[in-house]
Amino acid sequence: MSRIGIKPITIPEGVNVSVDNNILTVKGPKGELTFPVHDMITVSVNDKSIEVARKNDQELSKAMHGTTRSIIKNMVEGVVNGYQKVLLIQGIGYRASLNGKDISLSIGYTHPVEIIAPEGITFSVEDSVKITISGIDKQLVGETAAKIRAVRKPEPYKGKGIRYENEYVRRKTPRVISSE
Repeated sequence: MSRIGIKPITIPEGVNVSVDNNILTVKGPKGELTFPVHDMITVSVNDKSIEVARKNDQELSKAMHGTTRSIIKNMVEGVVNGYQKVLLIQGIGYRASLNGKDISLSIGYTHPVEIIAPEGITFSVEDSVKITISGIDKQLVGETAAKIRAVRKPEPYKGKGIRYENEYVRRKTPRVISSE
C-alpha cells in the first residue's frame, strides 16, 4: 500500500473540488486548475476531504497512486496560497528587466535574452538581479524557473550566472600552469 497515496487530503474553506469523467477540477481564491486522472485511479470527494484509491495492484497503478495524490494536494495548496521561486543573478553587468509581462535578461551575450511568461505565471524583478516567479501551478512555476536558470547556469570558477535563491554553487580554484 502506498504510504502517501492512502492519506486523505483536507479541503480548506473556499475551495471547490469536483470530478467529472476522470477530470478533477479545483477552484479556489487564486484560480482554477484541472487534472486528468489516470483510468487506474479513483478519486472520491467527500465534504471536507479527498481520497485517492487504486483499482488494482498492478505496478503502474501502484506508481500512479502516490503521484496522483501528491499532484492533487499541490493543486489544492496552489489555489489557496500559490507558489513562487526566486532566482538571483550574479555577475558584473548581468541584470534583468521587466517588459510588460515578459523578462529581458542581459547576461553576457551579444543580445538580450527574452523570456515570455507562460499563461498563469507572473514575473517580478527587484533591484535588477532578483527575479520572482509566481503562480498557482507548482509544476509550471518550477519548469519556468528551470528554463530561466538554464539560460546561464552558474559557473564554478567565478560563480557568475543565474541561480536559485538558496542554491549552493561549489566553487573551484583555477589551475595555475607553471612555466618551468
